Formats: sequence, structure tokens, C-alpha cells
Amino acid sequence: MTLPAYLPILILLVLSTGFAVFSLWMASKISPRRWTPAKLAPYECGITPEDGEEVGRERFPVKFYLVAMLFIVFDIETAFMYPWAVAYDELKLFGLIEMGVFIGILLAAYVYVWKRGALEWAE
Repeated sequence: MTLPAYLPILILLVLSTGFAVFSLWMASKISPRRWTPAKLAPYECGITPEDGEEVGRERFPVKFYLVAMLFIVFDIETAFMYPWAVAYDELKLFGLIEMGVFIGILLAAYVYVWKRGALEWAE
């Protein structure tokens, strides 16, 4: 391909980069600058450290990590559905069956996790 074919992409790249740089520069010029001890303190998930207490030593329950991993798995599922939806006309019945199998496997995993109690928050 020749250079004029890539010209719209180059223009979009220049405009988006220029907009990002301009927005950051403008925000730094017009934003208020009132530094307080609370703003300068390290942020630790909203937990304020008490006198002599070490916040970083607190342990999280395993269910927290399990739910986080399940969220990632089911979130990635939607990322696989978008290309399938775009190419649905070309895939025809084969694509429909393959997506049905994919959704069936994910549904079976969801039911398994649900029955095991991984989605229950009560201790």
C-alpha cells in the first residue's frame, strides 16, 4: 500500500496524541493545588493506619482471590464473543455450534462454582 492509504491512521494518531497531551497540560495549569497531609499520605485501600498498627500485614481471605479470578475468566469470555459476533455471517451454523459449546462449558463451570459456594460472601 502507498502512504496516502495510511494517512487517516496517521491523522488519527496525531490528533489523539495531541488531545491527550493538551488535556494533561491544561489540567496541570487550571487544577487547584492545595496539598494536605491526607493527600500526601500513601493510599492503602481506604484504611487509615492507627498508631503503631501495620496495615500491610492484614491477610485477605482466599474467597477474595477466588472471586477475582472468576471475574477475570468470565470477563475474558465477553472478549471472545465480540470477534465471533463480528464474523457471525461468515461462520454460519458451524460458528453458532462452536459458540454454543463454548457458552455451555462456561455455564457448566459457573454452575460448578456456584454449587461449591465460591460465590457466597458469608464466612
